[in-house]
Amino acid sequence: MKRIIKIIEKFYSYRPATIFIILIGLVTIFSVFSPNHTFLNLKVITSILRITPILGIVSIGVTILMICGEFDLSVGSILAFCSMIMAILFSNGMNVFLAAFIALIIGAFVGMLNGIITVKFGIPSFITTLGMMMILRGVVLLLSEGMPISFHPEQKHHIFSSIFVGNILGIPMQFIWFLRVAFLFWIVLEHHKFGNWVYATGGNKEAARAMGIPTNKTKIICFIIVGILCAFSGIIETTRIYSSYPLQAEGMNLLAISATVIGGTALSGGVGTIIGTVCGAILIQVIDTGLLLLRAPAFWFRTFIGMLIILVVIINKYLRRR
Repeated sequence: MKRIIKIIEKFYSYRPATIFIILIGLVTIFSVFSPNHTFLNLKVITSILRITPILGIVSIGVTILMICGEFDLSVGSILAFCSMIMAILFSNGMNVFLAAFIALIIGAFVGMLNGIITVKFGIPSFITTLGMMMILRGVVLLLSEGMPISFHPEQKHHIFSSIFVGNILGIPMQFIWFLRVAFLFWIVLEHHKFGNWVYATGGNKEAARAMGIPTNKTKIICFIIVGILCAFSGIIETTRIYSSYPLQAEGMNLLAISATVIGGTALSGGVGTIIGTVCGAILIQVIDTGLLLLRAPAFWFRTFIGMLIILVVIINKYLRRR
């Protein structure tokens, strides 16, 4: 009996445990109360797996940056800007793989710019990325003239669409990419020297610097990672919906931060896990889909997310004290 109690205590001491239990509970509730128990229908599950990675991949980047002690409010605008550039280049005759690669480079450059401005000029990342968010959104509107740009690579490069939005044994490729990205950065944070740098920089910057850790370099690299992941998520989303539009990913910055905080990442930095963020992103999509099936008013989604953020933070704070 004591051994079982120790196992339970160890499980609850793991930060993502709370969100995992909430996720299982909500899935059960939506399964019971959805009309004809359609929540566990294969089509609904596939839809969740297809949509979640767009937010999830961006949230992984935001998690790494928040662990490092910084914020990025420009993630939605970076996603929209990179996907718009890719769609425009492709529509002008460029090879789709080259256009996607350029989008990734642009995402990395914007992330690097955010990092350099924040670190070198000592400006809070909240202000830096808020300004970048407005700049990029304005540029997207100028480039598109307020109109969506069509993107149909499947007509000439079917393999491109298969790579990003195809299926393997019924599992959407975008969800497989989500798991790959999550696993890669879980390895980096948990088993690589750079992961130690990220946690140390976010936990205590001055102590990390005294230990010889290049804190400024670490933060800039984290910003670059965010930019690349935003561009990558934009490539997947644009390929999935066959177009890039001016208001694409608007509001994603708050959703990404929500998924990260719900997953157990501390706003103060130095604490967080990739697994928790994965559960947080899935949970947000489960709530969205569940409320849709229950035909609840649209505003209930934000209400639920807000309540969940407060609840999870309180629970995690209580467990840390214990």
